[in-house]
Amino acid sequence: MFLFRARTPGARKLIAGVALALSGAASATAQPADAAGVAAASLTLGQAVERALASNPALAGFAFALKAQDARIGQAGQRPATEASFELENVLGSGDFGGLDAAEGTFALSQVIELGGKRDARGAAAQSGRELLAVERQVAQLDVLAEVTRRFVAVAAAQEQLALAREGATLARGTVDDVALRVRAAKSPEAELLRSRAALSRDLLEVQRAEAELGAARQALSATWGSARPDYSRVQADLYRMPALADFEALAARLDANPDFLRFATVARLRDAESRLARTLRRPDLEVSGGVRRLEETKDQALVMGISVPLFASRRAEPAIAEADALRALADVERDAARLEARTRLYGLYQQLRQAIRETDTLRGDVLPQLDKALGATRYAYERGRYGYLELVDAQAAFLEARGAAIASATTAQQLLAEIERLTGEPLADAPAANALEKP
Repeated sequence: MFLFRARTPGARKLIAGVALALSGAASATAQPADAAGVAAASLTLGQAVERALASNPALAGFAFALKAQDARIGQAGQRPATEASFELENVLGSGDFGGLDAAEGTFALSQVIELGGKRDARGAAAQSGRELLAVERQVAQLDVLAEVTRRFVAVAAAQEQLALAREGATLARGTVDDVALRVRAAKSPEAELLRSRAALSRDLLEVQRAEAELGAARQALSATWGSARPDYSRVQADLYRMPALADFEALAARLDANPDFLRFATVARLRDAESRLARTLRRPDLEVSGGVRRLEETKDQALVMGISVPLFASRRAEPAIAEADALRALADVERDAARLEARTRLYGLYQQLRQAIRETDTLRGDVLPQLDKALGATRYAYERGRYGYLELVDAQAAFLEARGAAIASATTAQQLLAEIERLTGEPLADAPAANALEKP
């Protein structure tokens, strides 16, 4: 399996890693249409990831969010608007000030002059917000990628379960035939034939259940790229291929490169920018104005000029500064808590993965070969009358149960691989071995 990696420093290998993985992925092979007329094409993990990242509905909104943030950056860089004002005095009064005879009209322009680097600080905060949004998009990509992998594994496991159910039905059908021969030869009671037929019916029901679960798993995988129905019949996967595990400490060292933790670093930079912006409020802005005044009574004109400065700006800025500093400190606390939690979770997943791989290897390398031989020997002895029906059924059940356990442990291992890769943001093995789930 493999994961996308982020473009930001410390996680730049995310996109490059998947590009290499995709280029090495096996291409789907077209096959004849099945009985229902559905194109029987196989799907690789790389193709599923490519589709999901291109069309997943949850990722589509980030393009618009980034455009909106770009607009905020542009807005943050603007100077305060110049204001135009007109003031009319000494009008519509009494006596000498009746009507407009003594009117004084003033037209003025005013401009706020920002001091303390407020505009640069606003722009830096808005740019940090964009960087945070970009990291959040990478986190969302990782989430989608991990979900695609989980659902891909679920489809692969459902395919194995269906194959196992069909094998069980085949064994049960063979048992019915064998028991029927013995009943006709008066070597076994007819009750055994009835029991074997009942077992076959149950196994056929199990095949139907496995087919239904496979269909649901395929539909769930297709939904990750917004498709209403699957356009493939099976996934091209090998549940039993596992990458060589790295040392735990080496895996833990990758945590900081995960976009989840890059997000904490980006949040810290955003809080720093907000703190600098809050501190610029200590220095008050100046508002200067100038214009022309007309005195209607004397028909004279004169220039007017003014300047205004807010009072006690430094004291009024302290609450905003305190809030920004508290949020900055909170970012560090949250980062440290998340790192400890992630390391603890990674250790648990790592131990579970090692156990799942051991179980899979033991079942497939030791238990299943012996049970397969035992089943063959039991069937041989049953056909010759040395074993009874119960011994044959028990041997078949033990073999099928071990096959099911191997599928379950391999599925668990693949799901744990996906969780660890999501947590670290990197594949557990270097390409081309990173395509652990891809068939060679």
